[in-house]
Amino acid sequence: MKYYKWKDKIQNKISIGKIICLARTYKKHAEEMSSNLPKRPIVFLKPRSSIIFSGDYIIYPYQSNCLHHEVELGVIIGKNGKYISEKLSWNHIAGYCIGLDITARDLQEQAKKQGLPWTISKSFDTFAPISHVIEKNQIRNPHNVNLELSVNGEIRQKESTSEMIWKIPELISFISSIMMLERGDMILTGTPRGVNEIFRGDVIDATMDSYCSLHVEVK
Repeated sequence: MKYYKWKDKIQNKISIGKIICLARTYKKHAEEMSSNLPKRPIVFLKPRSSIIFSGDYIIYPYQSNCLHHEVELGVIIGKNGKYISEKLSWNHIAGYCIGLDITARDLQEQAKKQGLPWTISKSFDTFAPISHVIEKNQIRNPHNVNLELSVNGEIRQKESTSEMIWKIPELISFISSIMMLERGDMILTGTPRGVNEIFRGDVIDATMDSYCSLHVEVK
């Protein structure tokens, strides 16, 4: 079943684990959401059943009336670790991908107003489309790649990962101080500015320079 293995050269070696997501990791995205910059990373989780691959469909849930796209750099963990230092964090990375964090924005706003967790708004099945995985040695500097997302051919998001507030080693070190990072886990590192609404029938394309691409439709 496709939900349980990464689609790449190491597909048969790494099973998909937990999906660890970051919020407000780009300054301009925080500004467009009228949110303050956090003093430390904001972490939330998605279930494994949220994952779909290029060519699949995002299923629009009947519980929501407003879905937003968020394009992100994904980091795949290849080695277990707890309390990982920033210096040693690179040893725990297997590769990278481009991914989407689909959000039921209306449900998230309702939860925020009531002071409740936003788990439901992030966790529907198909809410984490991802590309195939690029092995880490194929990307010289993941802090200087361009993320681009278009909807029906119109570019909505375009930003370099150089604009991230925290670098990947900082995120790995922080997350591993809270929970064990295990082989097959994925960190979605947050989205740049330009998030917007998507509708049934929309076609979404995302790229990370020439390294990988993602094509999904909303159904």
